[in-house]
Amino acid sequence: MPVYDPANEFARSLAKVLVHEGGYSNHPKDPGGATMRGVTQRVYDEYRRSLGLQLMTVKNISDSELQAIYRKKYWNEIKGDKLAPGISYVVFDGAVNSGVAQSVKWLQRALQAMGLYQGGIDGNLGQGTLLALSGVNDNDSLICRILDRRMAFLRALKTWKTFGKGWTARVNGVRAVGQAWASGSVGPEVQYIVGGDAKAFLSDAKAAPTLAVADATTGGGIGSGGLAGTLQQVQDQLSPLSYSSELIGKVVAGLIVVGAVLTIGGLGYRWYANRRKAERLDALDLQVKTDAQAAA
Repeated sequence: MPVYDPANEFARSLAKVLVHEGGYSNHPKDPGGATMRGVTQRVYDEYRRSLGLQLMTVKNISDSELQAIYRKKYWNEIKGDKLAPGISYVVFDGAVNSGVAQSVKWLQRALQAMGLYQGGIDGNLGQGTLLALSGVNDNDSLICRILDRRMAFLRALKTWKTFGKGWTARVNGVRAVGQAWASGSVGPEVQYIVGGDAKAFLSDAKAAPTLAVADATTGGGIGSGGLAGTLQQVQDQLSPLSYSSELIGKVVAGLIVVGAVLTIGGLGYRWYANRRKAERLDALDLQVKTDAQAAA
C-alpha cells in the first residue's frame, strides 16, 4: 500500500464531494429534505444539539462545522484514514449520498465478489473488512465493483426517474477520480449536475412485485380463491348440463380455454415477479448470503 497523508486524503476527497453536493437544496422528492452543501437539516440539528448549541437553519452552517460533520459522521465512520487512496474517496462519497452503512455494504459486496471477504454484509467496516482490503491487489477493479453495486442500488429506488441522470453523472465522476487516485494520478475535475446531490436512501426502494395477480389467475393464495377459483366453480356447475345443451357445452369448453390461458399467464407472471423480487433484494443488498452460507 503506498505511503500517503491521511489528512490530505480527507481534504481532497471532501473537496470533490462538495462539488457534487452544490449549495442549498430542498427538492420535494429528495428524502434528505432541506440540505446545505450535502449536510441535511436533521444532521445539522444533531450536531449542534450534541454540542449544546441552539438550533438554526442549515443554510447558516459554517465552514468549520461543515468540516467537523463530514469528518466525524462520514470519514471517521468509514475509517477513511485506513483506506487506500481512491478507495477512501469512493466509499466516502457513497456514505455522504446514501449513508455509511449502505456504502460499506457496497464495499463488502465488492470484496466478496473478489473472493476476499467471507463475513456478513452488515455495513460495519470492522476488522474483517479491513483484513479483506489488505488482500486487494487491484484497487481499480475494486472501485469498479463498488460503483457497479452503487448503480444497481440507485436504479432500484423509486426516485430514480427523478434523479437518475444526476446520480449517474456523479458516480461516473467518482469512478474517474477514484481510479486515477488509486493509480497515483491527479484525476479529472468533477462537475455539479442537478439531481446528483439528492440523497439516495434504502427507504425509497421500489416496492417488490406483488404475487396477487398470479394467485388470482392460478388459484393460489388463501383458500384457492380468486378468478381461477370462480371459473372452476362455474365450470363444475355447468359440466353436468353440457351433455343436454350444445350452448352450455360450448360455454364449458370456453371456460376451460380461458382457465388454461389464465393459468399459463399467471405462472408466467409468477416467474417474472419472483425473478424481479430476487433482483431487487440483490440490488438493495438484502438477504445476501456469505460464502459459508452459500456453500451450506
